[in-house]
Amino acid sequence: MNPTNSINSTFRQRALGPFFWLFLLRKLPLAFIAGVKLKKFDAEGTATSLKFKWINQNPFRSMYFAAMQMAAELATGLLLFQFLTKDTQFSMLLVSVEANYSKKAIGNITFSCPQGERVNSFITSMIANPDGETIVLPVVAVNEAYEEVGDFKFTWSCRTNKARK
Repeated sequence: MNPTNSINSTFRQRALGPFFWLFLLRKLPLAFIAGVKLKKFDAEGTATSLKFKWINQNPFRSMYFAAMQMAAELATGLLLFQFLTKDTQFSMLLVSVEANYSKKAIGNITFSCPQGERVNSFITSMIANPDGETIVLPVVAVNEAYEEVGDFKFTWSCRTNKARK
């Protein structure tokens, strides 16, 4: 079974349209309220964005770290989530997060995870392994001047639902 098929392409196209707002409202209401947007979603990777505003501020006049982590996590989670189908059912669990903040996050911040091809290979391997596997996905956050404001590493554990039966 090759997970790269028209289903993933269709999911990505739907996610880039109005479907994304419904997805956020239903599955991640806090991201919806904060204003997380999906800028890019293709076979190469994802990019989300979040604009600094009152709802996601900290007392130091920059974006609250948890809001940034939420937008960054979504960039990695969508790469895995696109492979969830009737034929490839698996569970996803975020097991660890590492974050470094290097500059105040103000303005519009973009969170990029260019790991699409790596995730594709990971899913193929994970489906073949009844014990499941983990993957570490990096995300870089940049401001409007393309200055890095933070970097993240999300470790996901995935295993097929068949493995639990």
